[in-house]
Amino acid sequence: MRSRLGSGHSKQQPWLKGLSLRLGIAVVVLVICIISLFYSFGFTNSSYSVENIDVDKLWRTANSGGWRSSSAPRSDWPPPPAETSGYLRVRCNGGLNQQRSAICNAVVAARIMNATLVLPELDTNSFWRDESGFPGIYDVEHFIKTLRYDIHIVKSIPEVSSKGKTKKLKAHQIRPPRDAPLSWYTTFALEKMKQHGAIYLTPFSHRLAEEIDEPELQRLRCRVNYHALRFKPYIIEISREIVNRLRSQGHFMSIHLRFEMDMLAFAGCIDIFTSAEQKILIKYRKENFADKKLVYRERRLIGKCPLTPEEVGLILRSMDFDNSTRIYLASGELFGGDRFMKPFRALFPHLENHSTVGPEKLEENSRGLAGSAVDYMVCLLSDIFIPTYDGPSNFANNLMGHRLYYGFRTTITPDRKALAPIFMDREEGKGDRFEERVRKVMFSSGKFGGPHKRVHPESVYTNSWPECFCQVNAKNKKDKCPPNNVVELLESRLHSEELDESDKNRTANDSSAGLAEDSLI
Repeated sequence: MRSRLGSGHSKQQPWLKGLSLRLGIAVVVLVICIISLFYSFGFTNSSYSVENIDVDKLWRTANSGGWRSSSAPRSDWPPPPAETSGYLRVRCNGGLNQQRSAICNAVVAARIMNATLVLPELDTNSFWRDESGFPGIYDVEHFIKTLRYDIHIVKSIPEVSSKGKTKKLKAHQIRPPRDAPLSWYTTFALEKMKQHGAIYLTPFSHRLAEEIDEPELQRLRCRVNYHALRFKPYIIEISREIVNRLRSQGHFMSIHLRFEMDMLAFAGCIDIFTSAEQKILIKYRKENFADKKLVYRERRLIGKCPLTPEEVGLILRSMDFDNSTRIYLASGELFGGDRFMKPFRALFPHLENHSTVGPEKLEENSRGLAGSAVDYMVCLLSDIFIPTYDGPSNFANNLMGHRLYYGFRTTITPDRKALAPIFMDREEGKGDRFEERVRKVMFSSGKFGGPHKRVHPESVYTNSWPECFCQVNAKNKKDKCPPNNVVELLESRLHSEELDESDKNRTANDSSAGLAEDSLI
């Protein structure tokens, strides 16, 4: 019996194997179908949601999610001691906003070194040919007053007496390493400061690591950037005048068009230009940047090429902005002449810049730091801001961060890498579903200036969330907003420290007087 059963089982085994195989294939096919349906539904649903996005809502600020900006200290933050380790001089190089970041870093460096900061120097000659410097652009008294709870600031390095002669204290010059950690300042730089009495850090651009693990120091950066660094009254006045003119007919957007010679040469995106223009770009690149072979098509596909003015116009049309949209252009001199602007102007005729809509008094310094400062303020106050290149362009990076801090104002950031193949297909005559594809890319993130976690390579100056933001009804203690009277508390503590220091000095003076009297007896 056992043998017959065993024999029967062996005869049925191929049939069972075949059944198992067919069932396995059927399951695989079923899974593939389900996945296909899922992705099909997902794509359809995404397309549907993209098609039904109301662009009119973009003129309003983004959803805050219950967050608000706050850079006030939230833990023990003692005022700067009366006696410091020495004087810190810095020379901030680069454009206006690169210098702005450097100033923030200088304040942080002064705080951790317990140094007295000498009013930062701006390298205005090499690029801007503008000698106005810090006092010509920023409100110096406001800068010093705002940071009085954080560091000591002096307008110039003091004079010292030596051998009967009075002369300025000579600062020991150091070239700091790029993205130096906090420890470099609290060891090497501090040792040199104590040794010489003053140090001079030059150049001072990107000389302090952006990601540091101390939230209070990140908040200090925000206090400098968004509160202490206030432009001179005449710059604010001109900027408001321009904004009022633009807004007199409704909403307006600002665009930072980074289609300029230095950026095009840096990016290596030269194939769209004439042979004469290419020679200019190649020469500029050799003189200013490291020698490196760059292939235009490869650079474009990875999103390293600035958007052309026409591409910006096509993006806006695909997003359903009509030709009545008022646009303020913040940019230097566009490379390649007006032939690159004509297609953009044909799509959006209401294009302005500070020369066309600004008052005549701006023209005296429109190419210098003041012109850049006005562009910055107008872009900050615009209803929508669009950076066309957010790589090394600190103007765009800083503005995105400032607009986030300034009430989550709408920012639309094109994904150049995702858009590149769509534009390249169009140029090759394969423009089917062009606008639909562009819309899908542009509306895929859905952030548009709302709070979101900072992810590398995003800079703390581009996104200071969560360190410089808080929630009124926070579930997490670390996200809780500081008390409303935090400034009064800091003022009280600073005043208390000053009184203590005054008492110490009085005691020391009394002791000295007593010793003097003893010596006379």
